[in-house]
Amino acid sequence: MSNSYGDWLKQQRETTGLTQQQLADRAIMTRSHIAHIEAGRRVPSKEDARRLDQALGTGDVLSSFLPRGEVAIADYFESVRELEQQAVMIREFALSYFPGVLQTKRYARTLLNSAFPPVSEAVRDRRLVTRLERAKILEDPVTPVVWVLLDEAVLRRPVGSEGIMAEQITHLVHLTESGRIRVHVLPFGVGLHPMLHSMLSLMWFEDQPPLAYTEGHGAGQLIDSPSAVRQLQSGYDLALSDALPLKESVALLKATAKGYGHHD
Repeated sequence: MSNSYGDWLKQQRETTGLTQQQLADRAIMTRSHIAHIEAGRRVPSKEDARRLDQALGTGDVLSSFLPRGEVAIADYFESVRELEQQAVMIREFALSYFPGVLQTKRYARTLLNSAFPPVSEAVRDRRLVTRLERAKILEDPVTPVVWVLLDEAVLRRPVGSEGIMAEQITHLVHLTESGRIRVHVLPFGVGLHPMLHSMLSLMWFEDQPPLAYTEGHGAGQLIDSPSAVRQLQSGYDLALSDALPLKESVALLKATAKGYGHHD
């Protein structure tokens, strides 16, 4: 992702003789938030940009030239991956596939092999390694807290062989029964629900405002706007209220894995 916006902010800050902490104090933001914007890992909200303009005396330049929020998934993926490492809480909603951070090696490889337009084997291998490395955040037994909301379609749509599906679902069961993650399934019987438009990742941090990440067809959007994030959080909560409780969700996961050929 081009970081001309972050570079320009850094240049203006240094020209003004401010440290990141001094600018953060003036703009009523955190130093780490400033650092992420300068590094291109976050896009400021309109309100953040307005306060930065005011703190730097730059008129409305930062407000007028905010980067577009929606770009190719590959361009934003590195930023999202880095933010995952910093999050203290992550809530995922999956509409079609298991979330990347929870994918097994065989499941992830099958998805990457189905990419269109096709990519080279070397590119697929690099993407596979990157995807599997994301799961390392689960090695910490406590942080981040991870909740997963699955549309039942994720369980019913075969990805690869029955063995791959059984292995993937069983992996989630193990993570859930160990207490590392919490999983809820939205059954088909619920019908329409607020999350049917796309996948969603909600992330919370110790010293930064929460954000959301969504993906559509060939494009991803990192959302910083407080009002937009709150709206997505409310939609997630509403859908979660219609989902199966934890024990029933785990029972459905086990039954589905058994249907794909897994036996304890």
